[in-house]
This record gives sequence, C-alpha cells and structure tokens, in this order.
Amino acid sequence: MATKEEVLSGLASIVNEETGIETADVQLDKSFADDLDIDSISMMTIVVNCEEQFGVQIPDEDVKNLKTVGDAVDYIVNASA
Repeated sequence: MATKEEVLSGLASIVNEETGIETADVQLDKSFADDLDIDSISMMTIVVNCEEQFGVQIPDEDVKNLKTVGDAVDYIVNASA
C-alpha cells in the first residue's frame, strides 16, 4: 500500500509529464482546474496514468469529485488499501 507521500510524489511526476507543471507546484491544497490550470482532457490522461501506476480503478463518476491534489491522493491511498 502506498503512503500519501508516495502517491503525492507519483502524482506530481505524472502531472509534470502531462502538463509540464513543476512537481514542486503539485501540492495537496492545489485545485487541478483553478490553481494548476489542468483541463479535462489532461485530467483524464492523468487519471489513466494514475490507475496504471498505482493499480487502482477511478470510475468517471468519481473523477469529477477529485477537485484538489489532496482529493486525488486520498482517493488513491484509500483505493489501494
């Protein structure tokens, strides 16, 4: 099971690969849309990469609830538990 720190680090790397946003800017309190300016297409790619990297399934209806980096980290940690 991945820790919050491991998931955050992995998620930051995925976001960086997809968007070019610096990994240090991917913080738990940041909103994907408002703070990081990630659009829905990029978000879906990030979700697919997270599913592959962390071995979790994130249904489309749950993706819309992942507003912040912290939401996504918590979801992945709980889904992989």
